[in-house]
Amino acid sequence: MKLQVSVHARNVPGLTQVRSLAFDIFGTVVDWRRTIVREGVQLGSSVDWGSFADEWMQGYRSQVERVRKGERPWANLDALLQETFEGLVVKYKLGKLPAKRVRYLSEAWHRLRPWRDVLPGLARLSKRYTLGTLSNGNMILLTDMKRYSKLPWDCILSAELCERYKPEKEAYTLAASFLGPESTQVMYVASHKWDLTAAAQTVGLRTAFIPRPKEMPGIDPSELKPDPSYDINAKDLMDLATQLGC
Repeated sequence: MKLQVSVHARNVPGLTQVRSLAFDIFGTVVDWRRTIVREGVQLGSSVDWGSFADEWMQGYRSQVERVRKGERPWANLDALLQETFEGLVVKYKLGKLPAKRVRYLSEAWHRLRPWRDVLPGLARLSKRYTLGTLSNGNMILLTDMKRYSKLPWDCILSAELCERYKPEKEAYTLAASFLGPESTQVMYVASHKWDLTAAAQTVGLRTAFIPRPKEMPGIDPSELKPDPSYDINAKDLMDLATQLGC
């Protein structure tokens, strides 16, 4: 059982209870934007792929918010991504390209690549902690990404399991229930402060902040600064492993 605790962790009150780490995925673990830009460039069209990636992300997030507010029925992330993608195909005139290649691009979120620190960082953390996802991504998307990028998850948890998108309480309760079973036994690792704050306030998960300044252009600098309200502020997953004594 992965219950050993380092000297570093003992320096933070309460972290001796942590046995599992749950990770946000998009932005925290995987570099979604550069992956999509890279795949778009390989498609061979003279499209502003940075804008394309940004609009894809913004589009699906707006639909997630509509689901959360009850403005539309539940739909998993693959459905929302595909719906947004179809609009972008029209806007960016991708219909002129071979259908097979466009279809391949539509599944790019299943092939998102991790940040450089992720695989070595997770390898170190896995020696001491159970590792799981806690993502708005749906189950098959997260499973495909795990296999494609060789992410060493012990457990895959998705908002699809409770049909409630983060930051709804039910999504964070998944991590506490499946990886705890007490919320204080689970540390949530994320690069977005709204996500961490919701996890701590609604369920009582322990928190670790990992800033990702290269996630996308125009990030508010205040969103990248350490926050004393979180249990750990780390530069990346390698630094998190060091701080947890792994």
